[in-house]
Amino acid sequence: MTDPRLESAHAHTSDFDLTPPSPEQLQALAAKLDPEARRVLLHHGTEAPFCGAFLDEKRKGVFACRLCGLPLFRGGEKFDSGTGWPSFTAPYDETHLKFVQDTSYGMVRTEIRCARCDGHQGHVFDDGPPPTGLRFCINSVSLDFVPEGERLPDPLGRGEEFA
Repeated sequence: MTDPRLESAHAHTSDFDLTPPSPEQLQALAAKLDPEARRVLLHHGTEAPFCGAFLDEKRKGVFACRLCGLPLFRGGEKFDSGTGWPSFTAPYDETHLKFVQDTSYGMVRTEIRCARCDGHQGHVFDDGPPPTGLRFCINSVSLDFVPEGERLPDPLGRGEEFA
C-alpha cells in the first residue's frame, strides 16, 4: 500500500534488513512465544480489548514486532482511540508493514502484518486523527516496547540494535 497520507510521516526506504527469517529461525522465534502471542501473531488472532499491556503506554520509544524485533511504530504516533487496543497514526516506516485485504467476519478490512516475519499485528482504519487520518489498531501481544535510548531487540542477530 502506498498511502499518500503517510508520505509526510515515516514512509522511506528502511535501514533495517527486511529479509524474512529462514524457516528454522522462524520456528525458533515462535517457540519463545507464549500461547496468546502465538495465537495472535501466527494465527491472525485478536486479543481482548482493554487488556493489552501497552494500551496505556505513554513513554517515548519504539514498538517493535514481538516475533522478529523489527521497529513498527513510534511512541509519539500513539494515541488513545477509545477502542481498547493501542492505536497509532503512522508506522515507524511504511516499508516495515505489509498491508493485506482481510475479509474475515463478513467485513472488508486491511490487515497489518510485519513485513519481515509476516506476524499479524492488527488492522488499519480510515478513522484516525490528523495528520494521516489513519488508525493503526494493534494487538499489544504482537509488540515489544523499547524505551527511548535503549537497544532494540535483535533476535535474528542482524546488528540492528538502535532505531
